[in-house]
Amino acid sequence: MSGRRTTRPPDLDPRFAVPLRGVEVDVQTRCAHYAGSTDVVALRCGCCATYHPCHRCHAEVTGREGVPWPRARFDEPAVLCGVCRAALTARAYLGSGHACPACGAAFNPGCAAHRGLYFEAERPAADR
Repeated sequence: MSGRRTTRPPDLDPRFAVPLRGVEVDVQTRCAHYAGSTDVVALRCGCCATYHPCHRCHAEVTGREGVPWPRARFDEPAVLCGVCRAALTARAYLGSGHACPACGAAFNPGCAAHRGLYFEAERPAADR
């Protein structure tokens, strides 16, 4: 034995119907990093099928940075509402006006500052 200790990611959270991992996740998907009243979404990264409450949870449990959800997959479920458990497409989430289209729960408008960490940006018109 080398004395080097390894840690494994936490098991999938059985409270959720989708595969979800994070750090100190509550029943509405708040985590150790973002625990405000409107921090109630979990997101999938383009690199894995697992939902995470935030980019910091993804980095901690996987040991790597996440890959933004690709634009070509914006019509697939990529966001989980932690209040009603609705699986939202990226398109529905991004067009939601900071509230769940299924139950009306408020989402944190500050998440828009991290949009590029979770969703691939639209290419400029000159690149299309």
